This record gives sequence, structure tokens and C-alpha cells, in this order.
Amino acid sequence: MKKKLLLLVCCGPCSTHVINTLKEDFDVTAFFYNPNIQPRPEYTQRLEAAQKFAKDSDIPFIEGKYDPEYWFELIKGHEKDEEGGERCTICFNARMKCAAKFAKENNFDIISNTLTISPHKDAKLINATEKRQADKAGVEHLNANFKKEDGFKKSIELSKEHDLYRQQYCGCLYSLKSSMASPNEKNL
Repeated sequence: MKKKLLLLVCCGPCSTHVINTLKEDFDVTAFFYNPNIQPRPEYTQRLEAAQKFAKDSDIPFIEGKYDPEYWFELIKGHEKDEEGGERCTICFNARMKCAAKFAKENNFDIISNTLTISPHKDAKLINATEKRQADKAGVEHLNANFKKEDGFKKSIELSKEHDLYRQQYCGCLYSLKSSMASPNEKNL
């Protein structure tokens, strides 16, 4: 019997290769918890793309609470941090804490996330953050770096195949401003 895995999903495109990889060994459920994503229409587009791919992949999909006010309160004082800095660490931590707690309360065996597929994200930091939250909640954590072996490239191809909305920035208003300042660099 496969272990039940709760996958923290940031968007449809990033979930594609990750879900395809994990489905082989786990009973995967997608968990979309992203209070950081702004503005609301952007959140909705990402939510719909993630739901579409979960449906195409025949896996359950759960939407967590969308609470941007909570997120803004969390990162207060870090509004001017560089992309990839302390603000991002706070954001990862909050989202993974929620996923780990949800996993424990709903009898999932293990958690993972789609964030490590991005070439712009620090997989070691993300895995350490997730492990810490999984340990606190009493669930397992899958140490993974999904960008390896052309994972990011595969996610791009799969998102095109499935006609998924593909965003141009990580998610928060600060990453949007950063992407607008350097339009050739995508923050995914």
C-alpha cells in the first residue's frame, strides 16, 4: 500500500512534473495553500491551473484558506528584503507549517512540496524548513529537489501540453515588483 502524501502546491505548472514523479510511489493529494499570492486575480488563475492539473492527473485537490492579511502580518518588517531573503524563508515556513499540521490532522503519512522545482529556489533551505515543520507535527518529510534531471524543463513542457496558466513571478507583491524591475529574470 502506498503512503498518503500531502503535496504543498504553489501553482499548476510547478506541480506537473512533481505530481507525475510522486504518483509512481505515493497516494498524492494536492494542497494549495498560498496566502502570499497577490493580487486576488493572480491567486485565482494559479488556483484554477493547479486544480486543472490535479483533475487531469486524477488526484484529490484541497484548497487551504486564502488569508493574505495573515501573510502580510507575518512578513511585517521584511517588505524590503531581497527576493530569496528572510521574507521568503518566513513565507516557506508558514506554508509548510500549515501543510504539516493539515497532514497530521488528516492522517497523511508524509509531506512534500513543489517549490524545489524552481531554479530560483534554494532546495536545501526549503527541505530543511519542511523537515523542521514535519518533525514538529509528527509526519514524515520527503527530501527532494525536483529541478534535478531537467525537472524544471519538464514542468514547462507539461504545462504547455495541459494549457496551464504560467505566471511570471513567485507570488507576493514584492516578487511582482522585483520581476517588473528585471523583466528578463523570472522568479519562479
